[in-house]
Amino acid sequence: MKPIFYKILCCILLLPLLISNVVFAKDSKPNFKIAADGVVLMDSKTGKIIYSKNPDKPYPPASTTKIMTALLTLERGNLDDVVTIGHNPPLADGSKIYIFEGEKIKVRDLLYGLLLASANDCAEALAEYLSGSLDNFAKDMNKRAKELGCTNTNFVNPSGLYNNKHRTSARDLALIMNELVKQPEYTKIATTVSYNIPSTNKSKEKRPLWNENRLIQKNSNLYYKGCEGGKTGYTVQSDHSYVASVNKDNHRLIVALIHDKEKHFFDDAVKLFNYGFSNFTLNLLYPKDSYVTTYTNDNLKIPLYASEDFYYLKSKDDSTNPDLKLENTSLKNLKFKKGDVVLSANLSRGSNSVGSLTLKSGVDHESTLFNNKFININLTTKNIILICLAVICTIFLIFKITKKVSKCKKNNKYYL
Repeated sequence: MKPIFYKILCCILLLPLLISNVVFAKDSKPNFKIAADGVVLMDSKTGKIIYSKNPDKPYPPASTTKIMTALLTLERGNLDDVVTIGHNPPLADGSKIYIFEGEKIKVRDLLYGLLLASANDCAEALAEYLSGSLDNFAKDMNKRAKELGCTNTNFVNPSGLYNNKHRTSARDLALIMNELVKQPEYTKIATTVSYNIPSTNKSKEKRPLWNENRLIQKNSNLYYKGCEGGKTGYTVQSDHSYVASVNKDNHRLIVALIHDKEKHFFDDAVKLFNYGFSNFTLNLLYPKDSYVTTYTNDNLKIPLYASEDFYYLKSKDDSTNPDLKLENTSLKNLKFKKGDVVLSANLSRGSNSVGSLTLKSGVDHESTLFNNKFININLTTKNIILICLAVICTIFLIFKITKKVSKCKKNNKYYL
């Protein structure tokens, strides 16, 4: 009877925990379906993934590829440069604005064509302008992707035209978008509803462009205030894809949807943005230069301050803060000045890490490697080196003297 009694008692005690976990899981997860096969909802500031589905599986991204082409153009190009169109860009397949060989167009206007009209001829013209050839530009795209932390990306062309080797993941697409929205000129272009490319030496007529991103169109039922831009993509083999950014009250979220067979990407993006902003908040837990904690070791006390802003993404119904743990490093024998970064701290909720914070000293400190009740000397690195050299020289002299004395004794015994 006793074993049965104990089992029943354990079940009763564990019941509240089981119920609370079920409620937490129900409240914290979205109760809707997302059509795309690859999905990421990411917080821009912390990089935390709020919601995902197959986030690291590579898919053909179609024209969402063009956000990398735009990023490299804004980072390396000059918007006022005039590009003379080469032989190949006008021959590009797929969507285009029909530029001509020998036509002179500003980089800025090619970017508008790239982002508003999803023009493949503009993509190839920008690639040749930046890297000389499509092959070289693809290498530059992949290099930049790795620098951003992308691990499942391989770009073959600047436009996203289908190629069996041209792949990226929802997470990688979000990382690229997160970098792109730091460019003010991008958000200016990407939130423009319509634009006219001026006449050129090869085209007397203006080229009108329209932005098909429904989240920035105020007359659309899917208009989303704070949307900073987005990029759609589609080929028969790639299906639909979409990546977008929304900044609401200085809280930015990124949505990446890839391989959507049902063309629900606009609606699904709105669902994800609503879920993110409704359930999560971005908190500045430690502003730069604010006091964080005090390092203590015996009688040594070092006040520690945040070397940078530390933001923490948490559920709106969570009133607690993460636990802070200093790295296991002794400061006692180190020399540093006030303001020097001396330690880092890990912040976590239970077993889940929420980030790390670098900490700087609030005071000057000298090494006290040999300090005790008999010796009270503050040693610098120079002092320690000099002491070591002195010890080595002393040992060497003792050795030489001992050797000489031994030799003399040996010689003297022959005269006894």
